[in-house]
Amino acid sequence: MTAFCYVKRSRAVHKPLQPESNNYDDVFSIIEIIQAKNIFNNKNEAAEFALGLKLFSEVMQKNRKYSLFKALAPAFGTFMKKLKSM
Repeated sequence: MTAFCYVKRSRAVHKPLQPESNNYDDVFSIIEIIQAKNIFNNKNEAAEFALGLKLFSEVMQKNRKYSLFKALAPAFGTFMKKLKSM
């Protein structure tokens, strides 16, 4: 996964995050697909949404046995189906 960094309001830059992932999805292709759907009328927000959703869904998938994610799974599945149908 490509490294990225987060800048706080104090403008302090932290070292880049480099999460380890066994997922080989092309994140940039996913971002382009979400941007093409024009859900937000803003390509930057679409990119933020796509990246956040991808990261979240990977953690959720890896930890689906935990009650926190078990409770969310049905609604998340419905959400993803709706997103993909747009």
